[in-house]
Amino acid sequence: MQNELNIVGIQSDLIWENPERNLAFFEEKINTLSKNTDLVVLPEMFTTGFTMHPENVAEKMDGKSVSWMLKMAKEKSLAICGSLVITENRNFYNRLIFVHPSGNIETYDKRHSFTLAGEDKVYTSGSEKLIVNYKGWKICPLICYDLRFPVWARNTENYDLLIFMANWPAIRIKAWQTLLKARAIENMSYVIGVNRTGIGANNYEHTGNSIVIDYLGEESSNLKKNEVGIVKATLFKDKQTRSREKMGFLTDMDAFKIER
Repeated sequence: MQNELNIVGIQSDLIWENPERNLAFFEEKINTLSKNTDLVVLPEMFTTGFTMHPENVAEKMDGKSVSWMLKMAKEKSLAICGSLVITENRNFYNRLIFVHPSGNIETYDKRHSFTLAGEDKVYTSGSEKLIVNYKGWKICPLICYDLRFPVWARNTENYDLLIFMANWPAIRIKAWQTLLKARAIENMSYVIGVNRTGIGANNYEHTGNSIVIDYLGEESSNLKKNEVGIVKATLFKDKQTRSREKMGFLTDMDAFKIER
């Protein structure tokens, strides 16, 4: 197991439904990262923005965006994750793609569709939680609206890092900041929240406010609103383990099952 994990989140504006320009931007940013970077987290629908017209931009799993993620992961010897509009079996998915440096791909389809925007009408929801094992770390990656549902994020798997990627609007940014800290504290987990900036075609403003939080709710790194850049931190497994063993909060949790 690797005790230290160096994580980076890239916060940026997203060019509406323009994968080529968005991929070029993220590649430029990734090329500037230090060689000891272990994991890069990108926003929700990082190639298109939060579009409710998947027919305009949907790709297959062997499409250009997943191929680009594979290329970046292999060339830079790091893991990379973000969500894309994927079409499969005549359905559209808001799918999180986690690519290992080895080229192994793991996926998670967003469970909680954002009904306020009509996401439930055009995207098929997932039903399976994903726990990624990477360099001895157990990672739970989730997407945007999932943040509002603590039962789904509940740490029954003893994961170490919780990821949220989002297109979270400025009008509700206080909820974003508060809930990220709540998820970190209640699950005794490191949390990275990566949000976009800018205004989408739906006229919603996004201010970013990306952040890394430790297992006690303390901020390790953050970005100011509307700032384009990276949020990064080094996570320490031994410190987290000692804190969990000392406090025992996770072993005191109530037991119940989620009905799918």
